[in-house]
Amino acid sequence: MHVLLVYPEYPDTFWSFRHIMPFIARKAAFPPLGLLTVAAMLPGAWEKRLVDLNVRELTDEDIAWADVVMVSAMLVQSKSALTVIARARAAGRRVVMGGPAPTAQPERFREADHLVLGEAETALPAFLRDFGEDGAGSPLPTYEAEGHADIRETPLPAWELISFRDYVSMTVQYSRGCPFDCEFCSIVQMYGRRPRVKSPEQMLREVQALYDAGWRDGVFIVDDNFIGNKAQVKLFLARLAEWQRERRHPFCYMTEASINLAGDEELMQLMSRANFHKVFIGIETPSEESLKECGKAQNVRVDFRSAVRAIHQHGMQVMGGFIVGFDSDTEGIFERQIRFIQEIGVVTAMVGMLNAIPGTRLWRRLKDEGRIAGDSSGDNTDGDTNVVPRMGREKLIEGYRRILATIYEPRHYYRRINTFLAGYNPTARGRIAWRDVRAFTRSAWSIGVLSRARFAYWKLMLRTALTRRRALPVAVELAILGQHFQRVARAAVAGTVCADPAHPGRARA
Repeated sequence: MHVLLVYPEYPDTFWSFRHIMPFIARKAAFPPLGLLTVAAMLPGAWEKRLVDLNVRELTDEDIAWADVVMVSAMLVQSKSALTVIARARAAGRRVVMGGPAPTAQPERFREADHLVLGEAETALPAFLRDFGEDGAGSPLPTYEAEGHADIRETPLPAWELISFRDYVSMTVQYSRGCPFDCEFCSIVQMYGRRPRVKSPEQMLREVQALYDAGWRDGVFIVDDNFIGNKAQVKLFLARLAEWQRERRHPFCYMTEASINLAGDEELMQLMSRANFHKVFIGIETPSEESLKECGKAQNVRVDFRSAVRAIHQHGMQVMGGFIVGFDSDTEGIFERQIRFIQEIGVVTAMVGMLNAIPGTRLWRRLKDEGRIAGDSSGDNTDGDTNVVPRMGREKLIEGYRRILATIYEPRHYYRRINTFLAGYNPTARGRIAWRDVRAFTRSAWSIGVLSRARFAYWKLMLRTALTRRRALPVAVELAILGQHFQRVARAAVAGTVCADPAHPGRARA
């Protein structure tokens, strides 16, 4: 049995990081962890081939080789996924579709022969049983997970199916679920409010597998809230820090967490010892009314400037998510967001309009109110929304574009880098790699000579080299990232970004 596993292409979005790849000679930011894990769950006798469309094209030979094609996609990859399904079906191949996209919008992917919805650990075994090891069975059109998976039983990803040289960072997962219940977020709907965690031993086996395979670079722990179970994550971090020390810190980590990280000194110290250098946090808005409206109680009455600085002082750069378009937002929110983002020094600021993903509390409320306009694409930074806003659609889009045009204008972007560096204490350990040297030399030409940001670039490099030399690699990285963010922001401001023209609504992934 030949199984072709296909990971669809990402459009040019905030998180694709497409425009940094020429600087670092990589093809994609992250490998498809979900699909690699599914591959490890398939019968050992099956021959497997994985094609990541963010790395290379899907060829007719790939499809001809396959007996069955398995596709997994996020909402933002839906257009590409539908193209893959059509090609495979046209070639007479059976198609199995899974992942967050069909789980949220199963009716959109009915062209696939079989849908596997929800967590694969609980939904896929029934399909495999009915399909048969030789593919001669009669599986049902749809299989849906019952309950939540015990991720302590999740197998190691099939890393042998990819080339590490194609990617910026590897990925692992520690937990699923989040104790909070933000109205717009789909995580609680999919994974529940009680975080499920892997054991420290299991996680150390996963990072050891990457180490044994030769990886020596970044690792993204893809949890939606890494610190959802603080007691358990502290036990894991203590073990991870020791593992890192024994191997001279081969990995630097990034993850996603809630803002209450800033109030836990022990947790921040443990993350610093384990070599965490970035954390994405949903900050959302400076408006307490809007935070209360969306049920983000953990962010209410938080001094964000102090909280962000506390995390920066422990060597972790805060990447922030921000939203405009809440019902309680007035037209003044746009200037407030600009000032807020600039003042707290969050350089990587992902700003999106409020969107509604099917199944979320927000989607159900707005559907009852008749305020859902179109399907979800999964890219909440593409300059559109599937929500009918209280303030009016044109005012929201105009204000949103003004935010992007301002915060990613080079003068404001580099000012934010300086604000960040002023409170940043670099603690990440690791060696300067040849890739880092190459990235600097390419940035010196592309940004330092050809870009209109060249004066700000050299001023940043000189100041950092003279006053904060240990932070120089971070300064170079942020300058390069700025090139990507500025291009994506310009496209959104111009209204040219569109993840799926057939489905104009947009949604937060």
